[in-house]
Amino acid sequence: ISLCQNICLPISFLDNHSTFSCQLQGEFHLNGVHKTGDVILGGLFPVHFFKSVPDLSFISEPQQPTCHGFYVQGFRLAQIMAFAIDEINKNSELLPNVTLGYSLYDNCAELGIGFRGALSLVNGQEEQIILDHACAGNPLVIGIVGDSSSTRSIAISSVLGLYRVPMVSYFATCSCLTDRQKYPSFFRTIPSDAFQVRAMIQILKHFGWTWAGLLISNDDYGHNAARSLQSELSRSGEGCLAYFEVLPRDKNTDEVRRIVNVMKKSTARVVIVFAYESHILNLMNEVVTQNVTGLQWMASEAWTAAAVLQTPQLMPYLGGTLGIAIRHGEIPGLREFLLKIRPTLHYNNSYGNSMVNQFWEFTFQCRFAPAPPGWLEGGGALCTGQEKLQNVDNEFLDITNLRPEYNVYKAVYALAYSLDDMLRCKPGRGPFSGNSCGALQSLEPWQLVYYLERVNFTTPFGDEVSFDENGDVVPIYDVMNWLWLPDGSTEVQNVGEVKRSTFKGEELILDEDKIFWNFDLKKPPRSVCSESCPPGTHMVRRKAEPKCCFDCIPCSEGKITNKSNSFECTSCPEDFWSNPQRDYCVPKKTEFLSYHEPLGICLAATSLLGTLICAVVLGIFFYHRRTPIIRASNSELSFQLLLSLKLCFLCSLLFIGRPRMWTCQLRHAAFGISFVLCVSCILVKTMVVLAVFKASKPGGGTSLKWFGVMQQRGTVLFLTSIQAAICTTWLVSSSPTPHKNTQYQNDKIVYECAFGSTVGFAVLLGYIGVLAFLSFLIAFLARNLPDSFNEAKLITFSMLIFCAVWVAFVPVYISSPGNYADAVEVFAILASSFGLLITLFGPKCYIIIMRPELNTKKAIMGRGSES
Repeated sequence: ISLCQNICLPISFLDNHSTFSCQLQGEFHLNGVHKTGDVILGGLFPVHFFKSVPDLSFISEPQQPTCHGFYVQGFRLAQIMAFAIDEINKNSELLPNVTLGYSLYDNCAELGIGFRGALSLVNGQEEQIILDHACAGNPLVIGIVGDSSSTRSIAISSVLGLYRVPMVSYFATCSCLTDRQKYPSFFRTIPSDAFQVRAMIQILKHFGWTWAGLLISNDDYGHNAARSLQSELSRSGEGCLAYFEVLPRDKNTDEVRRIVNVMKKSTARVVIVFAYESHILNLMNEVVTQNVTGLQWMASEAWTAAAVLQTPQLMPYLGGTLGIAIRHGEIPGLREFLLKIRPTLHYNNSYGNSMVNQFWEFTFQCRFAPAPPGWLEGGGALCTGQEKLQNVDNEFLDITNLRPEYNVYKAVYALAYSLDDMLRCKPGRGPFSGNSCGALQSLEPWQLVYYLERVNFTTPFGDEVSFDENGDVVPIYDVMNWLWLPDGSTEVQNVGEVKRSTFKGEELILDEDKIFWNFDLKKPPRSVCSESCPPGTHMVRRKAEPKCCFDCIPCSEGKITNKSNSFECTSCPEDFWSNPQRDYCVPKKTEFLSYHEPLGICLAATSLLGTLICAVVLGIFFYHRRTPIIRASNSELSFQLLLSLKLCFLCSLLFIGRPRMWTCQLRHAAFGISFVLCVSCILVKTMVVLAVFKASKPGGGTSLKWFGVMQQRGTVLFLTSIQAAICTTWLVSSSPTPHKNTQYQNDKIVYECAFGSTVGFAVLLGYIGVLAFLSFLIAFLARNLPDSFNEAKLITFSMLIFCAVWVAFVPVYISSPGNYADAVEVFAILASSFGLLITLFGPKCYIIIMRPELNTKKAIMGRGSES
């Protein structure tokens, strides 16, 4: 009801120019202090703690509420604003030719009185206001510094925002006030609770504390902070809550004991507390009773500087506490200004400088005349106004730890700089309609809001002040540490700061050497649910537990720890493999039939040995080419056979060494053509033996005409050209290529030649097999010829060895892994080549070298007659 007393009602029309007047229906009795000026700034401060509630019986008009319980720090906040305005007025660079004044009201830390004060600042207290048709005129105040409470700021700003009257709070932290739709003209010089939460998370991240407990007070402050903390932890992934408990408002011993038991059993060594000292006192009594030590406490700004908790009984448990505190600052000249405060004698206890007189009475425990009844009789003293403030030892003159005071100082300067920016606007280049500028004579509150949103200045202490799109100041917090000194005393020291800048974002700066740790090792504690997984492992979350609790599972072979996602391992690139520790990828071992390994060396040496033997045999045959045994064995085909065997031995070298494109294409072609040339010579030789035998019988002379020298050469060439055509078709259609095979062993790369076409390789081998089988069949049929032509037996035996080797080759080759497949093929080539060389040319060389007496026509023919 009393709020309606400040509403103006039109009572009469005064003239023909549509002017009318408003009559004040009542007035608020507010405790305040005022100073005139060209422009007035308003302020709301908690100079008293409590109020006396008037009678609300609705029978009579309620009395004005009265305040009691003087709050020195609230009064000092008001004086900080007065000092800042006085300092600005003396500054010739800021607002030249403009004098600032102020109207400061006591809100008694109560919503109703604070609301009355705000309306009085905006509407004024004149009994009658005469307005013209345009309602033009300067506002009574251009902006308000306050309020200190989020609740009061929400209520007041929701009304002032309708008229775009700027309000700059120095202590309201609720993150809800960032809603520009509801509070379009609200600003603040204290960071919101959201940033306080992020500041705490920065500290947790810095020390690697990913496992913490959370205790909150059972009010809006605690629950809003808890929601913000849980949301930020979930978004950033920087940590988890081991437990979340709400501290009871009253002395609920059972509930407090249960909470302490939860803390005691938890593995979390860090405890975050968003509460007031009254809630924490009950908790700490139980902590002391159960002797719960070894915890690292983190304090919100609500109790970081709570002296009531810094006692010898509690410091063994709370020593080393890290807390978030409002940014402190230095204000030069403040102490001298405060010492100049003087009361006004014979004040009427309602308006004027009553606030100063109340401070004087509280500080010196005296009363101004006329003294209240019974004051003098009770031994009380009268105030003279000549008492010395410098002789008083209280917090009023202590300017070493200015925190809310510094925010008030910045709020006043923010309004002053905004007004200065507006007055410096050049006509025709302004930001408003028609490029107009704001003028002091026709100042609108919303114009100042425009400049407040863009203000940017630096305080003498070096802090940058500007507001973001939500009206929040560039945030900065001090990090405090509870130092427990050897003499038992306590000191709350500044060990760093958390701030957000335009270029670096959120930044934590700590002086770790100054931090006092209340642990035996004098080092930060470890507070994690699970230790970080070592290299070579990945995290697997435990069921029904927070994400910070996990098990470390080794990565499988070929995978290493994923640095970007610790919950999975990442596969190594194709040509790499994980090292034994699974922490990085190493190039895979390469494997092929190499000239540098024993197997390759043996096979290459055997190949060269076979080639050398062929050359020696060829030399022997050439040297003894006119001897009967050479002439009887078809010397030309023998020479061709020896040359083809030499090629067979040499082609095996193509299977040794790292596969290249040319070696892959050439190795099977050379192998196929060389062996077809060799087997073709044997086949033709066998057919010639059979034809000679038939020609020796009556009427069989015509059979030799089909096996003359030209026919023999043509037959060998024809049969070989068929294999050449097969190889050419294979190479053109689907050529063999080098291939990296990892199927045998994942940690090795086996270099091999892929067939390209298995059909091509099968046809190549099949053709060799067909010729070998024909040679074996014809030689087998001619095995019982007379001894003079007994070479058919040697051919039969050689083909039997040849076919046995290659029949055995196929299954062994298919089942051999890696480079052993090439070794098996080389072994088959060498075995079959040596089989042919030894069986076909061994006996002849024996006769030529060891039994030359048998190398005569007579001996050969004689053996034939004997048989």
